[in-house]
Amino acid sequence: MRHLSLVGIGAGDPDQVTVQAIKALDAARVIFLITKVRETEDLVAVRREVLRRHVTGEHRVVELVDPPRGRSRDAHEGVVDDWRTRRAKQWAAAIATELGEDERGAFLVWGDPAIYDSTLGVVEQVLASGTVAFDYDVVPGISAVQDLAARHRTTLNQVGGTIRVTPGRRLAEQLADLTTEDVVVMLDAELAFADQDPDLELFWGAYLGTPDELLIHGRLGDVADEVVRVRAQARERKGWMFDTYLLRRAR
Repeated sequence: MRHLSLVGIGAGDPDQVTVQAIKALDAARVIFLITKVRETEDLVAVRREVLRRHVTGEHRVVELVDPPRGRSRDAHEGVVDDWRTRRAKQWAAAIATELGEDERGAFLVWGDPAIYDSTLGVVEQVLASGTVAFDYDVVPGISAVQDLAARHRTTLNQVGGTIRVTPGRRLAEQLADLTTEDVVVMLDAELAFADQDPDLELFWGAYLGTPDELLIHGRLGDVADEVVRVRAQARERKGWMFDTYLLRRAR
């Protein structure tokens, strides 16, 4: 039977790839590399550098250009469902065509497959469709969340405290819960932190694990404008932005 490994490759530094991930990639005869329609070359280069540096076994790379995804905030769940359905059809066809009956394949996954990533859900949708049969395993990776804490030399939670991970669009409601002391925010294109309590402590990072890494830390009211400015300049320069941050409420 066909076998797939969903391999977390870290937040951007090829040296963050785990030994387990290297073994899974080395065993794969076909490696599926997902790219975006307007993705910049440096994002593709990171994936290729992971393969160049760590994979010694004979393999083929199959590039799949992701179906475009709508960005309607008013119909978020419907937009995501439609995108995943189109993704599942594309992946099913690729697996059936490119992967032999008894071959092993692998999908490269940014960060960790369990944290704000759709790969697991799409693979389950492919299996549910009955289009192609395979089994699969999941190899965890170092996420941007872990990398952020390490680069700022802090923990994600205070002693015995709670922590939540949320997309930016849900930040306000998470902070409104007074039992929450630490909130990690991902996928925040709207800069939701700008309207929050200025006395919160901010740990912000962008392009984590790459040579272009940016880090800013301080009282939110003191550093929010700097983050907005630095973020805008970096996005203009590179054409894309991956950032993550931790907001901490003082005890």
